[in-house]
Amino acid sequence: MLRERITAEMKDAMKAGEKQKLSTVRMIQAALKDKDIEARGLGKSQTSDEDILALLQKMIKQRQEAAGVYEQGGRPELAETERAEAQIIQTFLPQQLDEAETKAAIADAIAETGAASPKDMGKVIAALKAKYTGRMDFGRASGLVKDALAGK
Repeated sequence: MLRERITAEMKDAMKAGEKQKLSTVRMIQAALKDKDIEARGLGKSQTSDEDILALLQKMIKQRQEAAGVYEQGGRPELAETERAEAQIIQTFLPQQLDEAETKAAIADAIAETGAASPKDMGKVIAALKAKYTGRMDFGRASGLVKDALAGK
């Protein structure tokens, strides 16, 4: 379903003449084709929607990091382009969990996995990824999981 939405957005961007959006969606499709080729090499069929969501999150993170590097390098115009791409990619992700929902999801995952110490962090993150891929920033969530398991 997500794959069809990406294709439809590309067609809409072409018709509307939105060059930035069109190039970003084409970039998403290229990354998706690479992921499909990788999956075929592993004996799988097409990339699942969960894998696509993880890919989109990774792309957003890359754009945000690149924007920071461009800012530090004194290239604000390139940083703005990266941020615009990240915003376009963000439109394909479902609504992100807010801070309270993230903490509640972490508490549920800790209870579900029976995690008791920071050594169990991997189990908790795996449980969160199974349920909230595309809806949670796992970079931020890992810090919250670590604090929760450490008793903070």
